[in-house]
Amino acid sequence: GLVILYSASGQNMDIVYNQAIKLIVAILCMILVAQVPPANLNRLSLLLYISGVILLLFVVIFGDVGKGAQRWLDIKILRFQPSELMKISVPIIVSSYLSSKFLPPKFSRVVLSCVFIIIPVLLIAQQPDLGTSLLVAIAGFSVIFVAGLSWRFLLSIFILSAFSVPLLWNLMRDYQKQRVLTFLDPEKDPLGAGYHIIQSKIAIGSGGFYGKGWLNGTQSHLEFLPERSTDFIFAVLCEEFGMLGVLVILSIYLLIILRGLHISYKAQDAFRQLLASGITLTFFVYIIVNMGMVTGQLPVVGI
Repeated sequence: GLVILYSASGQNMDIVYNQAIKLIVAILCMILVAQVPPANLNRLSLLLYISGVILLLFVVIFGDVGKGAQRWLDIKILRFQPSELMKISVPIIVSSYLSSKFLPPKFSRVVLSCVFIIIPVLLIAQQPDLGTSLLVAIAGFSVIFVAGLSWRFLLSIFILSAFSVPLLWNLMRDYQKQRVLTFLDPEKDPLGAGYHIIQSKIAIGSGGFYGKGWLNGTQSHLEFLPERSTDFIFAVLCEEFGMLGVLVILSIYLLIILRGLHISYKAQDAFRQLLASGITLTFFVYIIVNMGMVTGQLPVVGI
């Protein structure tokens, strides 16, 4: 990741150092959290969830505005997005609630689980941050799916979702509608809304099988590709390392996902099993969303 970031950022070592520091902090946090027994997470699930919802309400009232969105809380020593906390708090609370009774869950318990999910999703969508709200929803519904839903129930959800598309369209903001329209026909505005995805696909295609080589990507180095060191960094990987590099990355991701599912399979109780599999599925969705976005298979979101 740091090697590709070095190239994508135009060999800017400040950006690489900053990312390396974040990685070190993240690894230390991961080690600390790994020492917490899952039973404690189960007991604290409601507290974590309520705290997250309260922080989201603070964002609505006191939130710091940036790039036209009110998503951040600034407490002077730290500026963060509470929506990020809900990506883990939601699967924890849903896992805790569903595992407290026999599985598969009854209809009433599924409905209440959906309420746990919908509250933070609506608060995050209000910021506005439709991409994150959908991913938080996916994190929660992944746990419900793993808990065991009948195909009849899943089919009903699919049909209901299909019929709710017109309502969702009317509730979407103009820029969100533009993203969908651009996804359907990026060539309609090649120098405007469609520019990101067109340049991204040019970068991906020009990499071929072996790639142009590290630091030799023309789309990124000649600044044709926007957001090349963040949302569209996968396109830089494709251009410089080709399909071969992509297969290596996909193989690593596959091993991580299989490892997560193995942990879930070996879990000692229902809570651990639901949480491990739910987080693994969420991680899988993040991979699919980013790669799908960069390759033009999904609308562009900031992931």
